[in-house]
Amino acid sequence: MTTQLPDDEGTPVSVKIRERIHAARKRFNANDNIAEFIQPGELEKLLDEVEAKMQGVLDSLVIDTEGDHNTNNTARRVAKMYVNEVFRGRYVQQPPITEFPNAEHLNELMIVGPLTVRSACSHHFCPVIGKIWIGVMPNEHTNVIGLSKYARLVDWIMGRPQIQEEAVVQLADLIMEKTQPDGLAIVMEASHFCMSWRGVRDNDSRMINSVMRGVFLKDSALRREFLSLIPGKN
Repeated sequence: MTTQLPDDEGTPVSVKIRERIHAARKRFNANDNIAEFIQPGELEKLLDEVEAKMQGVLDSLVIDTEGDHNTNNTARRVAKMYVNEVFRGRYVQQPPITEFPNAEHLNELMIVGPLTVRSACSHHFCPVIGKIWIGVMPNEHTNVIGLSKYARLVDWIMGRPQIQEEAVVQLADLIMEKTQPDGLAIVMEASHFCMSWRGVRDNDSRMINSVMRGVFLKDSALRREFLSLIPGKN
């Protein structure tokens, strides 16, 4: 439950949210979801606050946003992009996921993908674009969720400043919690613009990593079957 603290109209909404998180002794890292600490109406106020501070960044970059018709509304556009779009997974509750019992006692390997990944690295806020494949080995007690729901969970987890290695672990934890399968396998391949847009400016590099849980860790044949069924990965 959200901790209620005395309201102060002069206090920035980000400070109020941060105080609630501190009071609950929770963390608020870049890839954490903090929706439970945001009260109704505060997201719009947060957007206004980000806009004001983004305008300060543009001013410090010596960009004439008043005289330049291309940038005179950039601060607002950037604020909306961060709060409502690319980092939305930080500020909204998990999307509703309908779960069904495994009535037919399905126990065969199921693979979902490739699902599109759109994220941003938490080091430079540069785009991370790629694909993800999810393999599930259900049992008779596993909760079954629709294929589109996997895409929604991916979007929710990736819609935050992320580090790829941590992102796939967060996603694996969430899917394990929601479905309780015998095993779960995730492979992610992505391009990082912090390498292609800046730094070494290598346009061809990709990062590929995986998470294996349950029977995928113990059964090498099952692991090979999953990897062989991913196009281009066998």
